[in-house]
Amino acid sequence: MSFRVELTKGAEKDLKKVPAHIKIKLLVWVDAVERIGIYEVRKSPGFHDEPLSGQRKGQRSIRLSKGYRAFYSLSKSGSMEIVSVEEVNKHEY
Repeated sequence: MSFRVELTKGAEKDLKKVPAHIKIKLLVWVDAVERIGIYEVRKSPGFHDEPLSGQRKGQRSIRLSKGYRAFYSLSKSGSMEIVSVEEVNKHEY
């Protein structure tokens, strides 16, 4: 199953604030998801794709670097939405 990845307006705004290498890594991940599917991309340890809990229950995150994460959600219809790209520390998410 392939996914079409969309960015929310908030995520588009976030990408304008992050360093170029973070934006590039997210775009590489998006391309891989659209080409081979999220379930195959999750097998790659490089992004540390993980489900979240608490206020972000129902969302997942990927690591773009030690300090940046992208948060996304999936629908059963096969659409994927990047919710935000944020600078975080380990106690914030």
